[in-house]
Amino acid sequence: MNLILLGAPGAGKGTQAEVICDALKIPTISTGNMLRAAVKEGTEYGLKAKAAMDAGDLVSDDIVIGILKDRIAQDDCKNGFILDGFPRTVPQAQALDTMGVKIDKVVEIYVADETIQQRLSGRRVCEGCGNSYHIDFKPTKVEGICDACGAKTVIRKDDEPATVIDRLKTYHEKTAPLKDYYAKQGKLVTVEGQEEVSETSKLTLKAIEG
Repeated sequence: MNLILLGAPGAGKGTQAEVICDALKIPTISTGNMLRAAVKEGTEYGLKAKAAMDAGDLVSDDIVIGILKDRIAQDDCKNGFILDGFPRTVPQAQALDTMGVKIDKVVEIYVADETIQQRLSGRRVCEGCGNSYHIDFKPTKVEGICDACGAKTVIRKDDEPATVIDRLKTYHEKTAPLKDYYAKQGKLVTVEGQEEVSETSKLTLKAIEG
């Protein structure tokens, strides 16, 4: 089965990709990893991508999709794959269709913006050992101090409230329209993110099998 995973930043898309991988024994294809591998291997599209990156340009959609087609032709994709991070826009989805990449189902992991803001803005990371905490759901015993190594815990730039709001705005403007695009094709299924990750996973697998 060929799948696309959609979801706002902080919706837990990455975790669900892992669950689907394990259940269906298909790989997750991340755009960044795929591009880096193609550049390293020196494939035709990899060389084109390297030229664009070396020039400081964005890698064009046709190059990304060319690399994607090479990637999904590999043996580990014979039973399907999960696309995570591509397409990000409707024109990219249209290009995917035009180039003949078949998609069976598009799974949206839906979590309300307010919940995402609480999840992300409350995260804290230890400067010393990298342990992760949350001011509401997994607080340190002493505020601002890592339980494991005693170093200071900080908020990452990506998790700062203003950054989270900007990331959500970008998602709604550019990526969320993909929901309508794939709903019109009868491919979209929406999974409501639950408080317990395992419950979301059950709903995700049920949506895929249904």
